[in-house]
Amino acid sequence: QVQLVESGGGLVQLGGPLRLSCAASRIIIIVYHMGWYRQAPGKQRELVARITGGGITTYADSVKGRFTISRDNAKNTEYLQMNSLKPEDTAVYYCNAQWGQRNYWGQGTQVSVSS
Repeated sequence: QVQLVESGGGLVQLGGPLRLSCAASRIIIIVYHMGWYRQAPGKQRELVARITGGGITTYADSVKGRFTISRDNAKNTEYLQMNSLKPEDTAVYYCNAQWGQRNYWGQGTQVSVSS
């Protein structure tokens, strides 16, 4: 069974950094488009950042210049480095792996930014 396990969430102060990790098992992430999504209370899930199998990255406008998505293919893990965090970044963050018809989600990790 495919598993995506997120870690690294928590409570951080305004302007602080946090790094999320997503460890994948039973898939080889190098062939997948990997992404991070987030969902705040009362809001729809939204794309935060995405990295294709070829390494092309895209970001939501709200996080450009502050967040960086990356992957370590040897560790089968993707990361989201988040800097200059704002209260509006507070949400549950989900790891996603997509390839063709295959689409997998992690269980989510809470990120809370205090002002």
